Amino acid sequence: MKDAAVLQRARDVLNIEIKGIAGLLDRLGDGFVRAVEMLQQCPGKVVVIGLGKSGLICRKIAATLSSTGTPSFFIHAGDANHGDMGMIREGDVVLAVSNSGETEEILRLIPILKRLGITLITITGNGDSTLSRAADVVLNAGVDEEACPLGLSPTASTTAALALGDALAVVLLEMKGFKEVDFALRHPGGTLGRKLLLRVEDLMHRDGDIPLVGQETTMKDIILVITSKRLGVTGVTDKRGELIGAITDGDLRRGLQLHADRILSRRADELMSRNPRTIEKDALASQALAKMEENVPRPITSLFVVSTPGDKVPVGILHIHDLLKAGIV
Repeated sequence: MKDAAVLQRARDVLNIEIKGIAGLLDRLGDGFVRAVEMLQQCPGKVVVIGLGKSGLICRKIAATLSSTGTPSFFIHAGDANHGDMGMIREGDVVLAVSNSGETEEILRLIPILKRLGITLITITGNGDSTLSRAADVVLNAGVDEEACPLGLSPTASTTAALALGDALAVVLLEMKGFKEVDFALRHPGGTLGRKLLLRVEDLMHRDGDIPLVGQETTMKDIILVITSKRLGVTGVTDKRGELIGAITDGDLRRGLQLHADRILSRRADELMSRNPRTIEKDALASQALAKMEENVPRPITSLFVVSTPGDKVPVGILHIHDLLKAGIV
């Protein structure tokens, strides 16, 4: 095939799959609402069962449900016939996916599910199938045609089933009031988990590592503090230990230009920038990053940390490099 033909065939495939998903819109109705209610009220877990290509879609649906607040797991229909039915308990809801609705391995499970009193929801392309007649709720994922020219390999039908699974998961997510932090709790090892779980106090420098000087400290000693703490800044405190200013490397350079003849004898309160930015220790690290970046056009690289809003006694300092090391940036 020539390049143009390859691209046209790919567009044809995508258009067929798009039409398959679009066809679901007019079929959404009371059945979908009932399915959502059953899944939301499920006291146990959602068990997603399938075989073959549908089984792969089931794995994705189960993973998406679990990561968005609906505990779920996948069972291969073949394995369910050979012992894995023991994983299903009273109170669970079974979501079975079969395009034909006649998958033998799934049909064999129906009498056992009924005996256990398990609610059965099915995603199928055949609303008049054996599986559909046995289900408590049927979600029709039928498509007019598969993208496969032989009509043999599941393509548009599996895409439609996957889209319905996503629709269930997202609606459930919103109904349960699922938040970003809930998502992060289920993804502690990922970038999002780090952004939403790490707090300022987990990353900040504290105690003797906080660069601080008194307001009467001279520039000679200030330079030593900034150099030794290696954060490019020092806070300036009054006699009560409250933060009243900050001096950065940039302030030193500007002071040198203005007072080159006697810069070393200048006091901290003569050269400091007043009202330095602070953040509470229990704030999210991602909030600290946002606060650093909002100081346009000159983003700041450090935030002094306080215990509570309105507090002026520094308990730590957070540098942009700390956020970089933690993978927040």
